[in-house]
Formats: sequence, structure tokens, C-alpha cells
Amino acid sequence: MASTTTDPSGTALVGLGVDVGGTGIKIGRVDLADGELLDERLIRPTPQPATPDAIAETIREMIDEVGWDGPVGVAIPTVIHEGTARIAHNIDESWIGCDVVDLFDRHLPGRTVVMLNDADAAGLTEVHYGAGGGVEGLVILLTFGTGIGSALILNGQLIPNTEFGHLFVDDIAGRGFDEAEHLASAMVRARDDLSFDEWAPHVSNVLRSIEDLLWPRAFVLGGGVSEAADEWFPLLENRTPVRAAVRLNDAGIIGAALYAAAHDGAVDLGQTLGVSDN
Repeated sequence: MASTTTDPSGTALVGLGVDVGGTGIKIGRVDLADGELLDERLIRPTPQPATPDAIAETIREMIDEVGWDGPVGVAIPTVIHEGTARIAHNIDESWIGCDVVDLFDRHLPGRTVVMLNDADAAGLTEVHYGAGGGVEGLVILLTFGTGIGSALILNGQLIPNTEFGHLFVDDIAGRGFDEAEHLASAMVRARDDLSFDEWAPHVSNVLRSIEDLLWPRAFVLGGGVSEAADEWFPLLENRTPVRAAVRLNDAGIIGAALYAAAHDGAVDLGQTLGVSDN
């Protein structure tokens, strides 16, 4: 059975992360020194309907299959605020108002289970092991997909539950104000059959709106479109350096494992970056 902090050789700090998606639940053990999965991830279909009890029970079965007895981090497409799920993206609406502490006390009694938004997990991964590494100050991850997910990381510390995809910005096409993800998500690009030249100004507009509020040191942009970063990053006209996310396939698992280890006191996220608290 896996230890809570080290691999079987006793040399590596190990965590366990779970990534809950609309179609699949992925779980894996992570070497927290380098953010690499130690073995092949286990994947099961997301139960339908994706209710809290159905997902929690599937996670319990998968943890038993892996043979893990330590802290567990769960990345999930919802906002967890004061121990309660507040929204539901690609999961059942019955998550809204769910007491997640009680949920996992029932399904995984005696275990330390912490949950975080899936974009927050990706942000932690990119800052500590990916494109956002080595940046002092504020890093903002944005994922471009069906909507726009976001994560805010300050000197390695997660500021959870940002929803920049719902930020209202002035549409550069002159159609008034709308949510950022209604103007610049990857789904909008596909729906309207926009070229990168046509789409990039809308992304720049969203980035500039965020810059005017927060003045980050770097943006890390992810989602499937990040694979074509060389084609559209040069078209962006915002002032903050932009980097392409590099760890998003397993970023939910990795970030969730790191978050659980930090919650358990095994990792200090601020020290991971080697930066000051100023």
C-alpha cells in the first residue's frame, strides 16, 4: 500500500490526485518533486448522472484499486467555497449546495480529502512544474475551451475560485458588453469559424481587461488551442508576457495531488518557487 509521503523506496515525496471531467475520472500517483506521474493513470467513465454520491463512490473504488491510504486531492469543475460546491459545469446540478466535507466523510471516512476547481489545479501545476515556473509575483492561467477557466497564483500560493471567463468586457465588434467566454473562448472561435487572425484580437481584449485590474507578471494560456501557440501568440497585443501551457493533459491530477500535500503540511507552495513573500 502506498505511503502518504514517500514512494516504496522511501526517497520521493508522493501525492495522489483525482481529476473529475464530464466524461472521465482520472487518478494517479504523482512525484511531487518534479510533477511527474509515477505510473499509468487509472481512468473510469464519469457516472451518469454525475451526482455527488455517484462520483464520490467511483473515486473511493478507484483509490482502493490504486491502494492509496494518504491525503487525496480532487480537481472538479465547480467552485468550492467554505466547504460547499457552488456551481456545476459538466457535472450534475445536484452538486450545487453539496457539503463536500460531509460527502467524503461518508465515502472515505478517516481520510483527508481536499477539493479544488479544475482550472485552479491546472494553474498550480503550470506554476510549479510547467510554463509558469520561476515567475515571481502574480501568474494567471486561462484555459480556452467551451468557456474560459482561470487560476490566480501569487508567489506560488493559489487564490482560489476565480471566474475570469465571466468577466464582462466591451466587445471590440461594437456589440456592447458581454462575458469574456462568450467573446473569446475556443468554442466561439469554432462556432463562428474564425481564423486566428480574426480570433486573436478578441483574446487580446480579454487579456487587456484583466491586466487593467491585476497587472500580472505572466499569463499562461491553455486548452487545445495552446498546441497552435506559434500561430496565434504573435498576434496578441496585450502587454504581459504570454506562455503556452505545457502540462494540461495531466494537470488536474498533478495540481490536485500538490494541493492535498500542501494541505497536509508535506509541501510549502510558497517555498516551492523559491521566492519571497513580498
